[in-house]
Amino acid sequence: MCGRFAITLPPEAVRAFFQYVERPNFPPRTNIAPTQPVPIVRLQRDPDGEKRKHFALVRWSFLPSFVKNPKDFPLVINARSETVFEKASFRNAMKRRRCIFIADAFYEWRRFPKPAKGKAPPSQPFLIKRRDGCPMALAGVWETWTGPDGEEVDGACILTTDANGLMASIHDRMPVILEREDFDAWLECDETDVKPAARLLKPARDDVLEAWPISTDVNKVANDNPAVHTPVGAMECVESVTAPAKGNAVDAIEEEPPRQRDLFG
Repeated sequence: MCGRFAITLPPEAVRAFFQYVERPNFPPRTNIAPTQPVPIVRLQRDPDGEKRKHFALVRWSFLPSFVKNPKDFPLVINARSETVFEKASFRNAMKRRRCIFIADAFYEWRRFPKPAKGKAPPSQPFLIKRRDGCPMALAGVWETWTGPDGEEVDGACILTTDANGLMASIHDRMPVILEREDFDAWLECDETDVKPAARLLKPARDDVLEAWPISTDVNKVANDNPAVHTPVGAMECVESVTAPAKGNAVDAIEEEPPRQRDLFG
């Protein structure tokens, strides 16, 4: 599960890493939530015939083109990488509309087992970042939904996989994190052979990420400020935490529904 993430690095540093054409200027965001506009990178052919990486803003929720009424379809922010080539909702997007979510951190919540008596302690949020300080490329797919009145909505979701050694002590799933040398293989959607892209759907190496516990302030979407990144308590060694209870931790800790908010405003 990946239900919140952050973009805090300077825009030019992000652009240099992902090599997209546009020069967007955006403030740091530390608590991006589902249904909000989020930045992605996708490969497109320009009028001169050349393929280039482009920056785009889309809604963080995937809506298949065959859906008649969005109100009747569940909110899809993640998709399991093990089944995306099989499920009708994602099959065409996996072949033709792969993208990269731009991030530099994401959050996950460790749930505590319920004791024999009383209530379980509140879920503990963790901040997860790359050890090398680089931006984080999250594998995703996007789709354009066209409404009955001709309105169009571009939406996307993040692909998830089994947890690696570090993440397993927090949650049993993690987003698919792409390395820089794999961007072209993931974004190239004109080839009929999807095996190069499928091979990238795996957990990150154990030495790629670091994680530390943070305040439950991140549970509230309105708390979109650097303070949510502040470590709390002793700097707990994540590897020593016992395995988490199964389930969606974000569902357990969300205190208010996500508010629509402009990513750049």
